[in-house]
Amino acid sequence: MPLKPPRICGCGRKIAAGLRCACQAKADAERKARFDRTRPNSSQRGYSGAWEKARKEFLKEHPFCRRCGAPAAVVDHITPHKGNASLFWDRKNWQALCVNHHSSAKQSEERRAAQGQQQ
Repeated sequence: MPLKPPRICGCGRKIAAGLRCACQAKADAERKARFDRTRPNSSQRGYSGAWEKARKEFLKEHPFCRRCGAPAAVVDHITPHKGNASLFWDRKNWQALCVNHHSSAKQSEERRAAQGQQQ
């Protein structure tokens, strides 16, 4: 089975197919740092001690990822609350997810949905 050939990054380096150049990784990290400086901290977004307590209780009741059955570590808001306290605390809007599904698949879905709303 043939492999994809390497590509040339914008900086001129030869990069193996499927990998990111160090300059791209650095640019991504800088972009994320700029965004994080403008973002409210977790307690300003509603993730307080009361949330931690409710989160732990929910994970005891729902110990497995809703998508794959792996041990759940995150309580995800199915519909992003965006500061809406009633949506934030609505347990019907919560789902237990493993870290992988919360950090990759769910985030990708939310980005796609946001892009679809902008168009």
